[in-house]
Amino acid sequence: MTGRMLTLLDWLDRRTSGVGLVMGALFVAGSLTPSLIPRSPQIQGVLAGFCFAAGYGVMVLVGALWRYLHLPRLTDRQARLLVPMLGAIALVIVTLFLIRSTAWQNDIRAVMSLPRDEGVAPFLIAGLGTTVAAALLVTGKLLAALARYAAYRIGQVLPRRQAGVLGLLLVILLAYQLFSGVLVRNVVGSLDRSAQALDDLIPTEQIAPDQPWQTGSPGSLVAWQDLGREGRQFVATTPSPAAIAAVTGQAARQPLRVYVGLNAADTLTERADLAVRELERVGGFDRARLVVAMPTGTGWMDPAAIEPLEHLNHGDVATVGLQYSYLQSWISLLVQPEQAAEAGRALFGAVHRRWQQLPAETRPQLYLYGLSLGAHSSQQSLRLHEMLDRPIDGALWVGPPFVSQLWQTLTEERDPGSPAWLPRLTTGEVVRFTNGRQPVRGVGPWGDVRIVFLQYGSDPIVFFTSDSAIRRPDWMQMPRAPDVSPDLRWYPIITQLQLAFDMAIALEVPVGFGHVYAPVDHIDPWLAVTDPPGWTPERLQALRSYFENRQMPVAD
Repeated sequence: MTGRMLTLLDWLDRRTSGVGLVMGALFVAGSLTPSLIPRSPQIQGVLAGFCFAAGYGVMVLVGALWRYLHLPRLTDRQARLLVPMLGAIALVIVTLFLIRSTAWQNDIRAVMSLPRDEGVAPFLIAGLGTTVAAALLVTGKLLAALARYAAYRIGQVLPRRQAGVLGLLLVILLAYQLFSGVLVRNVVGSLDRSAQALDDLIPTEQIAPDQPWQTGSPGSLVAWQDLGREGRQFVATTPSPAAIAAVTGQAARQPLRVYVGLNAADTLTERADLAVRELERVGGFDRARLVVAMPTGTGWMDPAAIEPLEHLNHGDVATVGLQYSYLQSWISLLVQPEQAAEAGRALFGAVHRRWQQLPAETRPQLYLYGLSLGAHSSQQSLRLHEMLDRPIDGALWVGPPFVSQLWQTLTEERDPGSPAWLPRLTTGEVVRFTNGRQPVRGVGPWGDVRIVFLQYGSDPIVFFTSDSAIRRPDWMQMPRAPDVSPDLRWYPIITQLQLAFDMAIALEVPVGFGHVYAPVDHIDPWLAVTDPPGWTPERLQALRSYFENRQMPVAD
């Protein structure tokens, strides 16, 4: 019994890695430097804890490999003497960088015209970081003990070295299955159920529409309650012709907005077909321009994009959208990326088939639009064989997430000398990029199809890269985007953790930064894509002034 207890204690009691403490401190120091989004002390504390655990874990793995290769090692006595010294060095490193942390965060805040942050943030960061790091390290030690126990059992039938490798692989597989199969599924399921309950809730002040041209009205093919929370908001806030005319100074038609929520039909195909039938019912195919719009993960349609489009085209626009998720885009992107792509293909396919059946001389110009995950699903909806004979007229994709393959390809094929955050493509006949600060320009004239990407340099949803742990992203090269701190630096592993946290708080910034796209920044892209006639510089400036002063909701 005593022998077994000593073996168990040996599995659990492993020396603290002094080099790991120093490396963890260096990782914390790197995490305190600027990234794309200003972080609150609470977020920074959690990030620091993760970074410390990552740095410590790297050195533990290096040490394990060192021992596995039977390389020279310190004696137990030397190690015990060295650990306190290295621990003191780690403490000094963290303290020095914590003192500087507020100034670094203020560098990002200055870029975004936010007030400076003062106070006792370093103490809060240190407390939260220590708590998170301790929890992660204890979890790591328990997993390591489990790996050693598995190796001990396997070692009864296999050689010691092979048993150690198999024990480690077994625990890694078990941990992955536990995290992805149980924890993530349950957490995501809980979030999805909560979001669905919120989606079904109809506020008492939100009254069902009564006009025949409105989706959700008594004559609509889609019931008001089946639009979902975001769909009801989208339909209810449709501007009137008088409101548009008051801004543009010209007569306007009634813009049409069609939306189908997740509860409107049982299958994705049925919901897409329902959207087309509702679009026909309200007369959407009789408008001059028809926009197939994909919402964000929660189903939100950004009024900052749709209203400028409707004003530029004097209301002669029909927009159709389809909900595919209840979750925020960054969550849906990580756990349900296929849902968005399938929804984009289903909606566009259904609309495009009906659009092709109309006489070429009378059918509307056809455009695509998407924000965030909606931009990804909208890009995925395009199929080459459908585009060869009857292509779309154009597209506006805003804040395309980093997984968008078309966006990735175009960015990689940009002209030499153009930055990754604002690519330029030869003459720009078909595709152009803008960050809202520069006009939508190309070397040559536009072609028959016009596609514009609107992206902010400070948007982590766009510029997160899966290999930033081992390679500096191209968008960090000089010159930097104007909304990115000049003090931002690349650090292995640390930068990827920073950007991952930035994605989660990408909406916690002023309008015009991060993942919050300003209404005024949609004017030039829509002007370039749809090419509405009659807009003089003076009238455009008046329209810009209107939307610069317009307060719009921000959500996802």
